[in-house]
Amino acid sequence: MSTETTTITILVDNRGAPGLVTEHGLSLHIRTAGHNLLFDTGQSDACTINSRILGLDLGEIDAIVLSHGHYDHTGGLAGVFGLARRAELYCHPAAVSPRYAVRDHQPKPLHMPRPSMAALDRLPEERLHWVQQSMQLAATIGLSGPIPRQTACEDTGGPFFLDTGGQRPDPIDDDLALWIDTPTGLVVCVGCAHAGLVNTLVQVQRLTGGRPIRAVIGGFHLLSANERRLRATIDALRTLAPEAIIPCHCTGEAAVAALSAAFGNRCHPGHAGLRCQYDAG
Repeated sequence: MSTETTTITILVDNRGAPGLVTEHGLSLHIRTAGHNLLFDTGQSDACTINSRILGLDLGEIDAIVLSHGHYDHTGGLAGVFGLARRAELYCHPAAVSPRYAVRDHQPKPLHMPRPSMAALDRLPEERLHWVQQSMQLAATIGLSGPIPRQTACEDTGGPFFLDTGGQRPDPIDDDLALWIDTPTGLVVCVGCAHAGLVNTLVQVQRLTGGRPIRAVIGGFHLLSANERRLRATIDALRTLAPEAIIPCHCTGEAAVAALSAAFGNRCHPGHAGLRCQYDAG
C-alpha cells in the first residue's frame, strides 16, 4: 500500500470551477506513489486546457488508463499524447469497437473519435497494453479488468448497441476501474460504471482480498436509474462505508441529490478543478 499522499484532480467534468472548460465527459489526474496517471481524457481538448490552468504538466504522465471506449472518455487522447510523449496506454480491446446509442430508431455514434483512434494506431506496440484481466500497474495501483455482472438491478445504463439498427446490445465489456491502495483502504476511480457501481466495488474488493473502500470517485451512470437500483446502490454504499463518495459526470442530478441526502458530508459532488487528497495515514 502507498505510504505517500495520493492526489486526484478532476480535469474534465460536466461541471467546473470558474475559468475551467466544462463538457460532458470525464478525466482524472492521479498522482500517487511516484506515479502520474491520467484516467480518461474527456471528449475534447478540455483536458489539456484545464491541466495548464491547474498547473498540472501532462508531460509527466507515465500511464493513461481508459475506463471504456466512449467518445466522452477518449476524445482528448490525441491532444494528451502530444504532451505525454512517454505515456503508456491501458485499455480493453473492445474500447476501439464501433458502438451507438439508439433511441427511436435514431443511432448516435458513441465510439472513440477518429483522431483518438489515429493516435492509438501511431503508438509504439510496447506502449500499448490491452487489459483483458485484472492487473497491477504498480504495487499499490490496480486495474479491475472486465467486471462480472452479478447484481439483478444493475445494467449498462442506456440503449447501447453495437450496430446502428439497435439489434445487437452492447454489454460494454471494456468497462474497467482503477484503484489505489492506501493504508486505510482503497480509492476507487470509475469512468461511467457501466458494469454497475456495486458490481465494480465488489470486484475490486474481491481482487484485493476484501480491502475496505476508502473513497469512490467518477461517473456512476445513475442518470436513468429506477428507484430500485438507486436504493440498492445506496444500501451497498452504506455497507461498504467509504469516507468519501464523489459522484461526477453521468451520475445524474436526482441520484446526486439522493446520495447527498443519504451520506451527508461524506458525499462531495465532483467538478472540474476539485482536488482530493488521501494521506498515507
